[in-house]
Order: sequence, then structure tokens, then C-alpha cells
Amino acid sequence: MKDSQSHSCCSFSADKEKKTGKKKSVTIFGYPLSIFFIVVNEFCERFSYYGMRAVLVLYFKYFLKWDDDFSTTIYHTFVALCYLSPILGAIIADSWLGKFKTIVYLSIVYTAGQVIMAVGAINDITDGNKDGTPDNMTFHIALSMVGLLLIALGTGGIKPCVAAFGGDQFNDDQEKQRSTFFSIFYLSINAGSLLSTIITPILRAQKCGIHTQQQCYPLAFGVPAALMVVSLIVFIVGSGMYNKTAPSGNIMVKVCKCIFFAIMNRFHNRSSQIPKREHWLDWAEEKYDKLLIAQVKMVLKVLFLYIPLPMFWALFDQQGSRWTLQATTMDGNFGLMVIQPDQMQTVNPILILIMVPVMDFIIYPLISKCKLNFTPLRKITVGMFLAGLAFVAAALVQLQIDATLPDFPSSTEQQAKFINMVNRPINITAGKYAFQLNSHMDFLLRNVFWLQFGDIVAKPEEGANAIRSVLICYCVAIKVGHAFDKNMSTYVDVPQGTAKFVIKNAAGSTCVFKREFGFGSSYTFIIPPNVTFEENVTFESNLCKLIAVEDIKANSIHMAWQIPQYFLMTSGEVVFSVTGLEFSYSQAPSNMKAVLQAGWLLTVAVGNIIVLIVAEAATLPDQWAEYVLFAALLVLVCIIFAIMAYFYTYIDPVKIEADFANLEPEDEKKKNLEMTKKDMVENHDEKKRRSSNEGKIVQTNF
Repeated sequence: MKDSQSHSCCSFSADKEKKTGKKKSVTIFGYPLSIFFIVVNEFCERFSYYGMRAVLVLYFKYFLKWDDDFSTTIYHTFVALCYLSPILGAIIADSWLGKFKTIVYLSIVYTAGQVIMAVGAINDITDGNKDGTPDNMTFHIALSMVGLLLIALGTGGIKPCVAAFGGDQFNDDQEKQRSTFFSIFYLSINAGSLLSTIITPILRAQKCGIHTQQQCYPLAFGVPAALMVVSLIVFIVGSGMYNKTAPSGNIMVKVCKCIFFAIMNRFHNRSSQIPKREHWLDWAEEKYDKLLIAQVKMVLKVLFLYIPLPMFWALFDQQGSRWTLQATTMDGNFGLMVIQPDQMQTVNPILILIMVPVMDFIIYPLISKCKLNFTPLRKITVGMFLAGLAFVAAALVQLQIDATLPDFPSSTEQQAKFINMVNRPINITAGKYAFQLNSHMDFLLRNVFWLQFGDIVAKPEEGANAIRSVLICYCVAIKVGHAFDKNMSTYVDVPQGTAKFVIKNAAGSTCVFKREFGFGSSYTFIIPPNVTFEENVTFESNLCKLIAVEDIKANSIHMAWQIPQYFLMTSGEVVFSVTGLEFSYSQAPSNMKAVLQAGWLLTVAVGNIIVLIVAEAATLPDQWAEYVLFAALLVLVCIIFAIMAYFYTYIDPVKIEADFANLEPEDEKKKNLEMTKKDMVENHDEKKRRSSNEGKIVQTNF
């Protein structure tokens, strides 16, 4: 910044600038002004990511028309890519472009992906016949997949860079401010996540479209895309204020090279005559110093403990897939407000804000007072167990939901429906079936006739209510397989709440029909011949008396029953994730904390890959059984991890590094002595060679 913009609270000395290599930066109350742009950037980016992800699985199911299993598979494939790409982003930033350019370039890729997703969700683009259904679904699928791929590269690529870039803005004498920055940074992440998971489901529930009104996925994806544009612009605007460190080589690459060299060197020296070494990594000593090898050993020791951890994330990330799909079959009426299925995901960030201080200031101190040694690895084990209990709770809820769902016919079954409009009971027989229908009653008979009147064979989408009407001209029994096709409407979706239908006859007279609907029901409304129509009907002055036949009962299990499973999962997350990060940080060498961070993110990716395998390979007939399977797998892995943790010995990386630092002078002396001896030998050989050559020359001349 220009000198004229500096004053007493926002200046650095020239000596400090020379020492740190950082330019002068404007500060406010001791904090660099540049971090404001970074925090706003992170808030907008997290809003964009979590907002898009909140509605993603419903977009797959209801817009792209994929089934639950395939929607879950693609969802978790996307999440896995988001947590694999940080490794690529870290290598690009540290080895070639630097953090600033990496964030800018990958944010452009990220923004393009969000825009493509929003465009792909516009059904009017290919709706040539204007019937509300895209004519070329392949086009929309292609745009969606390209968009998701770009988003995964963008959000994952910048993930390891933004926080570290924010830390680069502080000088060595600003440790306190740097610590506060990371707290603010974490708060911005949670704020963006919480607001987006509230707002984007509301946007999705709106109706929009040029030809027909549909669920507004373009708006639900468009707003996150707009926030990503804002994120990119804000970050670039602060460019002149940033301290930008040049790339100095990626430590992850160096670690990988050290491991690879040790393996290859051991392979080339596998003879039994060659003395064995204490550790297989010691075979890298010919090329790498002992301090680096010791640091790699510490990293691998922690990474070995990471092996069972992906199973936790396999369960955790199903909050956005299986649990959201579960919520679509539940009652979302919370009195004064109606909760959308994808809005239930907000329970997690809300509970995080509550549970973190509760754990830190109440639970952990109480455990400490009980003189229980609640080590980090024991906390992680408890977190995994709580996640398993969360899926047991989800299975119990699913069992209750399944008990309320209708028994839809399979591909080899049929149903027949009889509606008795006779003013007295009638008897019907068909082979071994015999039953009596009372007046205006409905009956389903399986395995006898084809579906009558195109009955609905699945729960209505997203808790809507499927409604159709039948006009009866004469009070007679309906003959199976015949008639009234022209007098019957198709099913239309009606949202939850009070609906009002205005019915008109050929003469233009009307009557009004009102009904309160819940979530996910289906009704056939019969308009009998004795309905009275009047002219100039205002509001409910003439109410239609229709006969309601309930095809499918409304969802009766309330979404609030999901709160216990969210509570257990969030409690597990707080104990597992926060402790895991702290443990990794404490056990990592000073220059390899980013390596373990990358390893931690990799466990999230592998966890989502596990979901793909189970969702595709398990093929369990009931969803509750899949929940129990995941819970059982996690408990098994939890036991394995507990055994591994029992044999783990905690280390102090700082002490180990200090010990190696004290040995360095002796090592340097040995190296210098060896180099001196080598030089003396080489000089002696060189003198002999020259003397020999001179003798040859003299002999030739004579």
C-alpha cells in the first residue's frame, strides 16, 4: 500500500519488513485488512458449496428421475471427488502457481461449474412441446455431470489453500491475531453452511418456469453460483493487499519421493548378505537426511491409524443423501412453518454450534473430574460408536415409516379397484376372492385384474399430494376394466396445507371444494351427479360435496423423529472430527502438518467411496436393513480401531526434531571429514594421471 495510507495503528517498520520478506500491509486493530477479503471469500464459497449440495440428491431423484440408489451413488461420487482434489490443489499451489493464483484460477473453474449446473436445471431449454418435461434428458444430465466435475475440482483444489493463505497475511509478532483469525475463519464456514442449507431448499420449493411451473432448481443452483461469483470478485479486489509467498516445493511430493526411494533401494538390496536396517524407511538414508526420514516415520505412524476412519465418514455424509430421502416420506409440518426434506440438514450445523462448547466446557471437564483418562484416541473411538448408534436410530425410524407406506404392486402383480356408488352394500366374487363393498367404499384386489384407472404406484414426490377427480353420471357400480376414462382427470400434485378447488359445469356455474392435505397422500375425488352448481359463487358460499377415496395415506411419521439420529451423529462428529484434527496436529512434524491434513481429507473421500460400494453391491430389499448394515460395519471397525489405539504410543514431534537437530553438527563433521578424504584421494589420483600423461608426451616428442 502507499505510504500515505499508513498511520500509527497500521504500519510496520522497515527492519521488520526486511526480516520477514513481507510488504507493508494495512491493519485495523492489529489485524491485516486483507483477511476481511479472505473471510468474505470463504463465507460465499461455503454458502455456494453447501447450498448446492443440500438440494443435490433431490435434484437427481426428481429432476433427472434417477432412483434412490443411483442418486445416492452419484452424490457420494461427487463428494469423494471433492475430497480427493485437495491433494492436487496443494501440489499445484506449493510447487508451481502459489496459493493466490491457485485460488483464483480454480475459483474460476468452480464458478463455471456452478453456472453450468444452474443452466442444466432449466427444463424449458429442451421442453419443445411445453408439457413440463424435458424432451432431451441426456442434455441435462451431461451439463449436470460437467458442472459437478468442475465444482469438485474447484472446491477441493482451493480447500487446502485458503486457510493457509489467510495465515500468510500475519507477521511473526501477530500470533494472537492469527489464532483469532482461524476462529473467525471457522465461524464463516459454519455460517455459510447454516444459511445455505436453510435458504436453498426454500428456493428449490418455489415454482418457476417459462412454459410450465416446476420446482425451481435453477434458482436453487443459481443463487450459489452468484455467491461464487461474488466470492471470486471479493478475493481479487483484495489482491493488492495480500502477502503472496512464492511456491517453494511441496512437502507431500518430497515425502512421497522419500518413501519411493526407500522401497526401491530396499528392493535393489534384498540380498541376505546385506545387513538389515532397523526400519524399512532407513533405506532412504543414502539420499535423504535422518531428520526427514524421522519425520516421515512419524507421519506414517499416524496415517496407519487413519486406515479404519473412512467408515465413520461413510455414515456421516449420508445425512445429505439417505437421510434426506428418508425425510421425503415424513411429515414436515412444524406448526407455524413447514420444513422441506432437505432443510433437515440444518440440524447438523445448529447442533455443532451448541455441542462444541458443551463438550469443551461441560462434558470434558466432568470426565476429567472423574479422573478418567479420556485420551484423544479414546474420544475418536467414542465418536465412531455414537455414529453407529445414529444409524440404529435411523433404522428404527425407517421401520416406523415402512409400516405406514402402502404395499405397491411389483412388476408381476396387478391391482383392481372397485368403487361402490350403489346406495346399498354389494357382493363381489372373483375365483377364490369374495368380499362385500359398502356404499362409497374402496377396495383393492391384488393379482386379479390390471390397474384400474391408472392408479398411482409410488409415493408422490417430495411430500406432495396426488389428487385426481372422477365425474360419475349415474349411481351405478363401476365395472372393472371399463369406462369413465374421459370423465377422470390425471393425478395432479397439490402441496401440503389447505387447497381450494373451483369446479365449473358446462353452463359456467361453480361450486368450491376445500380440503386440508398433509404430506405424501393420494386421493380420488368422486363428483356425484347430485352436486349443486350456482352462479356468481364467491369464496365458499357454495361448497361442493364430493366423495373422497384415499388411495395412499399421508405421511404420519413426523420429521422431528430424525432429530435423535442427527443429535447422535453430531455428537459423534464433534468428538471424532475435532479431536482427530487436534490429534493429527499434535502428532505431526512441524513441516508436515499439511501432509496429515491431506491424509485426513483422503479418509473422507474413501468413506464416500465405501457408500458407493455398499449402495450398489448390497442390494438389500429394505432401507432399514442397509442402515443396520452400516451401523454393524462401523461398530466392527470401531473395535479394530480401539485395538490399534491401545498399542499406539504418543510422541512429542518437537522433542524428536530437537534431538535430531542436536545430532546434526556431528553428522555434518562426519560428512565434511568424508568429503575431505574423498577430495584428497581424488587430488592424488589426478596428480598421478597428470604425471603419467606428461611422461607419455615426453617419450613421444623424443
